[in-house]
Amino acid sequence: VFSKIFSHEALESYLPKIQLVIKDTLRAWSSNPEPINVYHEAQKLTFRMAIRVLLGFRIPDEELGRLFEVYQQFVENVFSLPMDLPFSGYRRGIRARETLQKGLEKAIQEKLQNTQGKDYADALDILIESGKEHGKELTMQELKDGTLELIFAAYATTASASTSLIMQLLKHPRVLEKLREELRSKGILHNGCICEGSLRLDNINGLHYLDCVIKEVLRLFTPISGGYRTVLQTFELDGFQIPKGWSVMYSIRDTHDTAPVFKDVDVFDPDRFGQGRSEDKDGRFHYLPFGGGVRTCLGKHLAKLFLKALAIELASTSHFELATRTFPKITLVPVVHPVDGLKVKFFGLDSNQNEILTGTDAMLGATV
Repeated sequence: VFSKIFSHEALESYLPKIQLVIKDTLRAWSSNPEPINVYHEAQKLTFRMAIRVLLGFRIPDEELGRLFEVYQQFVENVFSLPMDLPFSGYRRGIRARETLQKGLEKAIQEKLQNTQGKDYADALDILIESGKEHGKELTMQELKDGTLELIFAAYATTASASTSLIMQLLKHPRVLEKLREELRSKGILHNGCICEGSLRLDNINGLHYLDCVIKEVLRLFTPISGGYRTVLQTFELDGFQIPKGWSVMYSIRDTHDTAPVFKDVDVFDPDRFGQGRSEDKDGRFHYLPFGGGVRTCLGKHLAKLFLKALAIELASTSHFELATRTFPKITLVPVVHPVDGLKVKFFGLDSNQNEILTGTDAMLGATV
């Protein structure tokens, strides 16, 4: 089922909606007279993308804001110690999950009843249809669980990577300009505007330097530190025997830091993935931001597409500046993010790449 949700055809249908959500969000950031907290706003953006695009819910903005706050409470307490005491993180997490599931049930019911004006099949449509194909009508509880799983998969890690992307574009203006040059050379960016109809999935996949930039962000700032696997067969590693049945953890971050194929590992250098170097091609498991093997992340293509769409909009229609004197330190828990969230001032641009100093309601543009 999940392979269908993240297939090439599915991604093609999500893309215009992803672009609308990103455009709308960047307009709102640009109309804000104050610097924004990028990490917090990126969480809102990825949550909105999951709700509106991946799940196709038509939730009003005000209600969406409340649902986001409840979801944040749920995520903050999801890994709490399982001690069911009053005022404990565990109890707060349980209450948030119950409130969240009520909101999701309402959205699912409205979606099932209202199929008018639908111009694409979202992930929830595919989930429901797949159940019918296998002769099994999914229960409301199964739909709620599947919905929550999809939101969880799309939320924290993508927000982390989006924040890291913006920070690296701020730190490396030459990378940003090189991205713009590629967009111009491919006929996507002209006179400061994205050419209508130019952002199809195949066109985006043909942007090689953009791909290098996203790969390098994910190499240096992999959102999560590692993953777990169960040992299927006893084996030996560096003189130590690892018995069958054990749970082992592999470290993505340490792998990227120590893999011999990467030169100057601490340097942000997208060209390492370019033609002639291709440092990710030597060996199967030196580069694994989405894990590896048969349990690799199924949503990796959607995550990369979202980051590419965000980078294209940032390079094409935004001017942004760091609002603090120095770049913040990075913390790794629960996912990679700047300690202060990264304070950035965004400015709108007109078609000639000039700053638009005023932000009005009219700038908020189309919504999904």
